[in-house]
Amino acid sequence: MLEQLKRILVIVGHYGSGKTNLAVNLAMDFRKAGKEVALADLDIVNPYFRSADFTGLLEENGIEMIAPPYARTNLDIPALTARLDAVLDTDRQIVIDVGGDDAGAAALGRYSAAIQEAGGCDMLYVVNGYRYLTRTAAEASSLLSEIQNASRLEATAVVNNSNLGELTTPQVIADKLLFAQETAACYGLPLLFTAVPEEFSGEVRSMIPDSEVYPVRVYVKKPWEV
Repeated sequence: MLEQLKRILVIVGHYGSGKTNLAVNLAMDFRKAGKEVALADLDIVNPYFRSADFTGLLEENGIEMIAPPYARTNLDIPALTARLDAVLDTDRQIVIDVGGDDAGAAALGRYSAAIQEAGGCDMLYVVNGYRYLTRTAAEASSLLSEIQNASRLEATAVVNNSNLGELTTPQVIADKLLFAQETAACYGLPLLFTAVPEEFSGEVRSMIPDSEVYPVRVYVKKPWEV
């Protein structure tokens, strides 16, 4: 599945959809596959969870972390970095973790022309059918329109990341497959895969045998879960 994706991979979606955890997993798996990898965090203000929080883990595994200069500080100053411009002009695999909703996608719009000049991207729209404001295909597809307009890029696939955090079970995941398929159908997009905590991957595969399952490690945890 990873080998089918373009060199520039953009991860977008609603707040709390699981974009950051997915972005970290994808970056780690690209690295395991032998690629030179950079993970760019385009949350230009300080949300609760962000890729920059995993700089140590990523760098230990040979992945470059590109983040706004004020990431992981107490300063809430919108700022972008020229490092992403430089990496776009290489042959390195890039995973871009975009801030939630259209407001976060506006930061991505700053790089849209450079991304197109570098060969374009795959933009994955991550959906979690248990999150407020994206519990129906109509709500989720409406949000995608806003993200595409703000980023000046088009989504190429949908990813089903429906979960209830620590309360997730295989059935919880399987129950939202139809929601994800309907969301993808609204734009004529493929449902690329369903992200599943690795301990559930075998069971979920047996429950949704005609769908691609992508096992993920849960790196992003609430403070009381650590």
